[in-house]
Amino acid sequence: MSHWLIMPILLPAVVASLLVLAVRHDIVLARVFSVGSTIGSLLVGLLLFAAACDGKTRVYALGNWHPPFGIVLVLDRLAATMLLLTAILGLIVALFAINGWDQRGRHFHPLMQFQLMGLNGAFLTGDLFNLFVFYEVLLIASYGLMVHGGGAARMRAGVQYVVINLTGSCLFLVSIALIYGVSGTLNLADLSRKVPNVPAGSHAMLNVGAMMLLVVFALKSAVFPIHLWLPGTYTNAPGPVAALFSIMTKVGAYSMLRVFTLVFPGLEWILPAALATLAVGSIGILSARSLGQQASFAAVASMGTILIAFAGSSPTSQSAGLFYLPHSTLSVAGLFLIVDLVINYRSGYGDALVGSPKFLHQGMIASMFLVFAISISGLPPLSGFIGKLLIMRGAQELSTWGWIWFVMLVSSLIGLVGFSKSGSLLFWKCGSQFDSDEAPVPGLLPSTKGTLNLPSIVLPMVALGIVLALLVTLSAFAGPITRYMDATAAQLHDPEQYNAAVLGVGS
Repeated sequence: MSHWLIMPILLPAVVASLLVLAVRHDIVLARVFSVGSTIGSLLVGLLLFAAACDGKTRVYALGNWHPPFGIVLVLDRLAATMLLLTAILGLIVALFAINGWDQRGRHFHPLMQFQLMGLNGAFLTGDLFNLFVFYEVLLIASYGLMVHGGGAARMRAGVQYVVINLTGSCLFLVSIALIYGVSGTLNLADLSRKVPNVPAGSHAMLNVGAMMLLVVFALKSAVFPIHLWLPGTYTNAPGPVAALFSIMTKVGAYSMLRVFTLVFPGLEWILPAALATLAVGSIGILSARSLGQQASFAAVASMGTILIAFAGSSPTSQSAGLFYLPHSTLSVAGLFLIVDLVINYRSGYGDALVGSPKFLHQGMIASMFLVFAISISGLPPLSGFIGKLLIMRGAQELSTWGWIWFVMLVSSLIGLVGFSKSGSLLFWKCGSQFDSDEAPVPGLLPSTKGTLNLPSIVLPMVALGIVLALLVTLSAFAGPITRYMDATAAQLHDPEQYNAAVLGVGS
């Protein structure tokens, strides 16, 4: 079983190389390889998820070099959950893209495979340096995906995205250099045992390194006030790419949870920033002038909700955040896919929140939008309602629970009003009686190039149907899933088991 731990990294890496070297000129073959790889990753993810259910921590030592000196991959319940979620999202995006969207630019499929490789590596790695390496792999792939299809607005947003992430990467490198200089190790399990014994004279340098590391993870998670890069980037990114990006902010949250539970305990102080992130995201949903902007601010708000739960620092609170994490990832991804459909079929008006004539497949797209708006707003019967209830219940352990309840309830209401407004403008305020003098708002509309000769809507609806089915599954099986997340949080709060499993390899 241990050799399967490297497959989530190895499979997309090999397929991406084959796509670049052998089949880059044959789009049909590229699609076969890409979809086949995502299906293979999903099967491996299911296998590893099933293995992790027994509560054991499994370790794979690359080259048989034992920790803390060698590189190790570590699988526990949390890592297995994130791997499975990434594989599912990868398959959904691949199905959506192969309907013709992947031909709007070059190298979409190999870039997507490299990004999946980076995501999987970040979730599996057992040391800080290789976390940095896999961050860079997924970010480099995301730079290419961000500008897929071209366009001035997309290129401008892409340059800003690159600059911000390069700044974050520099901070990341400096922070791990400081931590290594003090502790002499970057292996997470080894750090967990050595950090409490660092000499008093080195505490200042260690604390600076830890705080810089937290800033990096907060930047990746789009936490207020360093969230401003996300709305501009995700709004201008192609729809399927933005859907895939919906899990990238979760990498920052995962890293924060992993490192600041295992090595530097205590996430309580990020609670004010998490509350502000949720509030800003909800206000952004209400004030957005395009559906893409609404989806982007919904991603910001979802990160605020997750980090409120993680900041509780108790197993109960963090379990609630872990339940909400896959819900928010899938809901936001589905909304970005709907944005892409609206841009394609609402020719001449794009996703701007203005009235327009009727457009092709309007009823079908409107129905899907309604479902995902309900899901993101946290209304019953979908899993967002359950997740928010669990987070609010977990918050009762904190003295600030009143503020948490207030911000979460008001933000849900604001988000619901914002989505109601956009749904009315996009899908109900349209038809043959539409006043043609009401022109689209200048500067909001993305390029409509490529909207003619539109491909079939079948595969996009299949992809959205899968997302919807998963959200219904989260609701229908909320009890067993909650128990699994409770066990995941409990395992996360048992660092000795993690340390013994990693450092015991080869002993």
